[in-house]
Amino acid sequence: MRLGFRTQSSFHGVPVHDWPLLAVLAFGGLPLVLDLLFKLCRREFGSDLLAGISIVTSAVLGEYLAGSLVVLMLSGGEALEAYAVRSASSVLQALARRMPSVAHRKQDGTVTDAALDDVAIGDVLVLFPHDICPVDGTVLEGHGSMDESYLTGEPYIMSKTPGSGVLSGAINGENALVIRADRLAVDSRYAKIMQVMRASEQRRPRLRRLGDRLGAIYTPIALLIALAAWLASGEVLRFLAVLVVATPCPLLIAIPVAIIGSISLAARRGIIVKDPAVLEVVDSCRTAIFDKTGTLTYGRPRLTQFLCAPGFSEREVLELVASLERYSKHPLSAAVLEAAREADVTLQDASQVSEPPGAGLRGVVAGRPIQITSRKKLTGVHPELVSALPPPVGGLECVITIGGRYAATLRFRDEPRFEGASFIHHLRPKHHFDRVMLVSGDRESEVRYLADLVGIQEVHAGQSPEQKLELVREETRRARTLFLGDGINDAP
Repeated sequence: MRLGFRTQSSFHGVPVHDWPLLAVLAFGGLPLVLDLLFKLCRREFGSDLLAGISIVTSAVLGEYLAGSLVVLMLSGGEALEAYAVRSASSVLQALARRMPSVAHRKQDGTVTDAALDDVAIGDVLVLFPHDICPVDGTVLEGHGSMDESYLTGEPYIMSKTPGSGVLSGAINGENALVIRADRLAVDSRYAKIMQVMRASEQRRPRLRRLGDRLGAIYTPIALLIALAAWLASGEVLRFLAVLVVATPCPLLIAIPVAIIGSISLAARRGIIVKDPAVLEVVDSCRTAIFDKTGTLTYGRPRLTQFLCAPGFSEREVLELVASLERYSKHPLSAAVLEAAREADVTLQDASQVSEPPGAGLRGVVAGRPIQITSRKKLTGVHPELVSALPPPVGGLECVITIGGRYAATLRFRDEPRFEGASFIHHLRPKHHFDRVMLVSGDRESEVRYLADLVGIQEVHAGQSPEQKLELVREETRRARTLFLGDGINDAP
């Protein structure tokens, strides 16, 4: 008797203190063993097979503590691995949830919310500032800009005026726009990218983990040693002891822990690992495919060329242009102001500032009329200035006139990452990559320009997400391939 209650030392021959251990084996070990049996039927021999044999042997011999320890170790490793997979795929799931579920439909002068599936072709929709565009369409009213870089690979904020096309998934800028739906939501660009992503998930090849590759060799050897110990000693417990000692704890627990640490470190640096299993085989990849925008570049325009006409100095023109550009919301104005800051020029006040849609920026700085416009607009109004302009090249540009005279041409490129060239150059000697490729949805001239800067020879420009995916599959069939991209259009 203890504390007034009668205790029972055993139940059906099983000591009471072993009941928790039996519960661990029954509820934790049995599902693991069944899963291992299914793997065995598929002729998959991994490191966890040895742990399963240890669990069964310990249960048969009544060594419940040893079996429970193996169950906890094996289930702990699988739980950590499942957590790593969920962590890697959570961002991609968030991308799928990024699409708005409602649209602001305009009918009879009023704006009401409508379910995205109810939007029909020809419906008039309103995009408020910073809204995500719900469908592909055409701008009917308003002037603004949209960020389409994650969808198209174009690195610049795109200006939008009546007649401009818009893509679902693009982020609207500071101004409201009225658009006409040209496609249903299920047929729009963002939905197509999500369909490609889901298809790529279903067709993803199964990678054989490092632990499974080692376990296929290690498990038979451990079993032979365990059998030899049993035969030599005549004690079956020797067989169990060798199995428990030989169960590969580092492979079952340390590898998932290392993968979780790698995924977390990569996430803090803005890198999403789509499939954790690739971390175990990345050292064997021989082909590297890079996206352009946001991967090897910062995804923002930078003033790269300043071509002044005779009679004007670069500093003089930059001071006047930047003084006017600070009143503009054009996507290239930030690049001009950044160049002015680097040159340490003093900005002046501007007056009579106007920015008519499609006509460029006008104003008066220090008593001098300034116009910032495109080559096409300038030559359309002043055809006599065609001979004064430099030949057109790739990239974006704007033309400057001061006091009615041609003064300069400013050219912009997507800004390459500072460490891009050194990173590309170290891949072959340090990591034994045989091929390095640059794939982008951007224009040929832009992609070639970046490839020359960072030292990449193989270039594929103007590629859609579907074409990128097919290219990666084709290269993967030839050799193990690593793809690094940025944005929704690279998620597949």
